Amino acid sequence: MGFEDILEKLGTAGRFHVIHIVLLAIPLALLSTHNLLQNFVAAVPDHRCRVRLGAEGSRYLNVTEEPLREEFLRVFLPLDEEGRPDKCRMYTSPQWHLLGTNETQGNGSQPDTQACTDGWVYDRSQFTMTIVTEWDLVCNRKPLRHLAQSLYMAGILVGSIILGRLSDRFGRRTVLWLSHLLMAVSGMCGAFSSSFPLYCFWRVLSGMAVSGLALNTVCLGIEWIPMKFRICAATFCNYFYTLGQLILPGIAYGIQDGRLLFLALSVPFYVFFLYSWWIPESARWLVMNDKIDVALKELKRVARMNGKKEEAEEITAAFLKSSMEAELTSSKGTYNAFDLFKTPTVRRITFCTMSIWFSTSFSYYGLALDLQGFGVDIYLIQLIFGAIDIPAKLVGVCTMSYVGRRFTQGTSLILAALVILINIFVPEDLQAVRVTLAAIGKGSLGASFACCYLYVSEMYPTVIRQTGVGFANTMARVGAIVAPMVRLSGDYLPFMPMTIYGGMAILSGASAFGLPETLNTQLPDTVEDVESRWRSGKAPKADVIPEPGARIPLVEQRP
Repeated sequence: MGFEDILEKLGTAGRFHVIHIVLLAIPLALLSTHNLLQNFVAAVPDHRCRVRLGAEGSRYLNVTEEPLREEFLRVFLPLDEEGRPDKCRMYTSPQWHLLGTNETQGNGSQPDTQACTDGWVYDRSQFTMTIVTEWDLVCNRKPLRHLAQSLYMAGILVGSIILGRLSDRFGRRTVLWLSHLLMAVSGMCGAFSSSFPLYCFWRVLSGMAVSGLALNTVCLGIEWIPMKFRICAATFCNYFYTLGQLILPGIAYGIQDGRLLFLALSVPFYVFFLYSWWIPESARWLVMNDKIDVALKELKRVARMNGKKEEAEEITAAFLKSSMEAELTSSKGTYNAFDLFKTPTVRRITFCTMSIWFSTSFSYYGLALDLQGFGVDIYLIQLIFGAIDIPAKLVGVCTMSYVGRRFTQGTSLILAALVILINIFVPEDLQAVRVTLAAIGKGSLGASFACCYLYVSEMYPTVIRQTGVGFANTMARVGAIVAPMVRLSGDYLPFMPMTIYGGMAILSGASAFGLPETLNTQLPDTVEDVESRWRSGKAPKADVIPEPGARIPLVEQRP
């Protein structure tokens, strides 16, 4: 009997499992809002150079301060290609001869211009405050806006490296509640940042907290849920992540001040921190780390909640040791990130998942973090991008359940790539078609993300599972860091960003078909388990497999 059989003995979808998954899933809704917060907190409103009138200008125009009427702006600001006041340039000296005329220049020569010297005037009708208006992240400072998001993703990367390893060493629950606290504190401090560098610092810490939350939510879910309900639980968590994308535009529309929006999405993590103490530590991790007495206590607690008191009495420390003798012997060794590359099968898993996670995140955030570029109302398109995840993930869970993880992972990435590449050739005036294709691509990448977390957790053994998930997550964050910067290449070649996003997704989708299938298999506990089962081609199956027509319970999966 292995640990999977012990979980089956204590109940498969009892009261404990429902409460456990719900408590883990709720924070994911706000986690997704932080990942996409850039769209609203760093939104770029319409803007132009601020004009300093001076004494002569005040007398000439009979006004003393901004804002100036449009006809007066022609004296100070050149027009762009659309006939509107330029956003980044102004005349070196006022062109008074243009006042009250239809001319754009005088004497047949173009007047000299210069960069804005006195700041910018912003249209605050839609966004009262963003980091762009707060610290003038426009024109030559425009890359700093993308830098803020890249640093946030860098924080997630650092968190996946550090917190993944700490989780394997000190426990999933310990790192989870510390991540809740870090998220709450860094979010509040970020909302009241007095400078752009300080804001970036707190965003890095927020990113680290996000990584700790995501990694440990997945592992605590996977390691407590019996195999036959694992997809359902993961899907339930995934839909909470989607819920966050759906509520974000509503919250952002109601709170148009970036600071208050940041604060509103961070304070609830104090509540999550308090109730996370109820969540039990992974019994599987406790056993593998020679904490048999604590694991026994947690297992009996679960059995009582599930109404399995008699079964709880049968489980003793000696029973646990004898049931997991091989796993306990293996866990005595010391494991680190190098174990991800030592053996052939684990090494293949590592390289393939590196490619998959990088490309999924790279393409996903390339699409999801530039909503203003589609020329559609930002709140509407965020709602569309969130809603598309509902059918996309439903299709994903069906294929994961009945076809396999490998097929779902590979096809979702290739479909996303094809849609992204086709969109390059759609004329810009066919706006509805472009948005539809982008939404399908984003939905496919969302399904790929949903599969990523479950698939990689099932492939790695318990002794290095969190290290493996953390390493894969690291590659996802590298992709997310690079994605905003690739957007800048569009200033030179408009088709370049989408070509890169689509090309990477095709390559990684193909690599997914080189991974082992994990459908209806037990979680491996040791590296030897992984090597032997995939070398023989016979992975241990679950005792009970859902009938093809069986109804999937409401408890379901998890940017």
